[in-house]
Amino acid sequence: MPLSASSSEGSSPTSLISWRAGLFLNVPIGIVMMVPAVRFLPETTRHRGRFDVPGALLATLGSTALVLGIVDASDLGWTAPATLIPLVAGVVMLGLFVRVERWAAQPIVPLRLFAHRERSGAYVTRMLYMGAMMGFFFFTAQFVQRVYHWTPLQAGLAFLPMTLVNFVLAVQVPRLLERVSRPRVLLTGVALTMVGMVWLSRLDLHTPYLTGVALPMVLIGAGQGLTLAPLTSSGVDGVAPADAGAASGLVNTVHQIGSALSLSILTAVAASVSTGHGVADIAARSGAALTGSAVLLALAVAATLTLIVPARTRPHERSL
Repeated sequence: MPLSASSSEGSSPTSLISWRAGLFLNVPIGIVMMVPAVRFLPETTRHRGRFDVPGALLATLGSTALVLGIVDASDLGWTAPATLIPLVAGVVMLGLFVRVERWAAQPIVPLRLFAHRERSGAYVTRMLYMGAMMGFFFFTAQFVQRVYHWTPLQAGLAFLPMTLVNFVLAVQVPRLLERVSRPRVLLTGVALTMVGMVWLSRLDLHTPYLTGVALPMVLIGAGQGLTLAPLTSSGVDGVAPADAGAASGLVNTVHQIGSALSLSILTAVAASVSTGHGVADIAARSGAALTGSAVLLALAVAATLTLIVPARTRPHERSL
């Protein structure tokens, strides 16, 4: 049974201030974390270095051009010059980025990080997985607000089934890894997320919250709780101490790039669906975009099976 919609949109902080206000929650948390970090984290050896300016510029401009081209495709079409030019420019610049990184004395992304099969698989899987999850949050939030006519506060509460299950399972992952290998935990998590996303993608105008949204969210939350910690560990596993910072940065980079690129693709997919009616359009477009998220998760399952699972032959992996 859906929550009843409130007649006052001013009941939520996002309505009173802005959705951007939520980003300030990280500020006090970061300040609090600085104190124990200074006290307990050991100081690393300092080394002189130089900024990889060409690599940074090519990576940033290339990724931006790709996102711009994909976003414009939904309005202009895939063959329009305004779509093709940034897409081609993005591919060219990212190709040049790889070449620059290959010969740079201190590259921003050392290409040797991709020599390890499990790490490469973790980067690919993370891009696909986080892209699917970004689409999930973006389009599900639109669905419950526009179709159910819920306030932003109610929409936030609608995600509680996922959040609670995610938290419960995430804290159990270290114990679980004492009995089950890391790839099996990771594969189970990604597969559970995919099943939940397929279920959720069946949205339409008459989908009830409990069976059509909340229960799929339970599976998605369980999958995410099992996935993220092992996936992060696989992304930094076995790196040399000198490359630890670059490997950690690359994990976060593919996380963000995967989210941005995939959301732009899913937005283009959603924009291609039209029923001619406002609310029906939201429902149909949300379902189409979440189907796209399910496809991304299916690809993530395939990447895990082909790259990560074969790379880890030991029956038990006890560390995160």
